[in-house]
Amino acid sequence: MIIETRVFGEVDIDPAKIIHFENGIVGFPDLQDFALIHDSDQGDNAGIRWMQSIEEPAFAMPVMDPLTVKPDYNPEVDDEVLKPIGKLDPEEILVLVTVTVPKDLKKMSVNLRAPIIINVGERKAVQIIFEGDEYQIKFPIYDIIADRKKEGAC
Repeated sequence: MIIETRVFGEVDIDPAKIIHFENGIVGFPDLQDFALIHDSDQGDNAGIRWMQSIEEPAFAMPVMDPLTVKPDYNPEVDDEVLKPIGKLDPEEILVLVTVTVPKDLKKMSVNLRAPIIINVGERKAVQIIFEGDEYQIKFPIYDIIADRKKEGAC
């Protein structure tokens, strides 16, 4: 399947790799099907990938593994919330958080309060929102990524 995207231009998406969000994502409940894309031209770029909407080719959001910037990230998730994505095998779970990249890159952040949990084997996902203030909505990551690059970890 070929779609024209805002970020990557024309992209060929394997229909077998489409990730389905039964209830959409936060703020966009009608967007339910996404492909995870990595920009190979930009290198690893600190592990940033893109969740590209299939229904709305102009919509793509940067995402990353939260452990890249917060190694102790381990929120407790109620099993009931994860039911829509099927039986979970720890080897088949991918957790991602959205990345905000403002004009001032030093203010780049990730949303630790609303992670995306993907059952890789089933290609089903859910975005959840944690109550309370244990996890930040705008967790700053610029300095963390800069330090990791200096160490050669990114």
